[in-house]
Amino acid sequence: MAALLDSLEGVTVVAQAASAAEARTTLVAPGDLDVVDVVVMDLDLGDGSGVELTRDLVRSRPDVPVLVMTMHEDDDSVAACLRAGAHGFLVKSASPHEVERAVRAVANGELILAPGVAARAVANVLGASRVPVPFPQLTDREREVLALVAAGLDNTAISRRLSLSTKTVRNYVAGVLAKLSLRDRAAAIVRAREEGLVPDR
Repeated sequence: MAALLDSLEGVTVVAQAASAAEARTTLVAPGDLDVVDVVVMDLDLGDGSGVELTRDLVRSRPDVPVLVMTMHEDDDSVAACLRAGAHGFLVKSASPHEVERAVRAVANGELILAPGVAARAVANVLGASRVPVPFPQLTDREREVLALVAAGLDNTAISRRLSLSTKTVRNYVAGVLAKLSLRDRAAAIVRAREEGLVPDR
């Protein structure tokens, strides 16, 4: 992640921390945040809670926004992060473009959520949360790939559509088959169509 962030134009990684203790020393100590515009926070720190660290950081320097990146996109994790003061919530499977957009948006004071999280939030506001998201065990990207498979696109076409390598698409397809306990691509197409999963236009 640090390498990706450092590769973005106008973005420089000024500090990294591999644990909650190191992060507290590096980030929460007075005077150490003067050159920080955004903190990218992992919830799974091993020796502490990313939510608690986010809360402490926001209290220490409320002018520095926090973007949470995690493997978890359940509603409880999202709510805990937002209550702690996070300005953004993104899953680690997000594309480089999505990461760049999120970092810049949070730096500009915007609140940004992963697509699946945002969709559920809107559904809750509209009172439509009773409508289940198809294949909740899949990530947003896996669901997107499955929808394109169901639409009849091969891996090459999907890679062009999503600006991914064909190898990455193959990995996503394999992950979908494993998570849904499906034998092959044909079975995935049948299952996706049964659930009414269609690609975004």
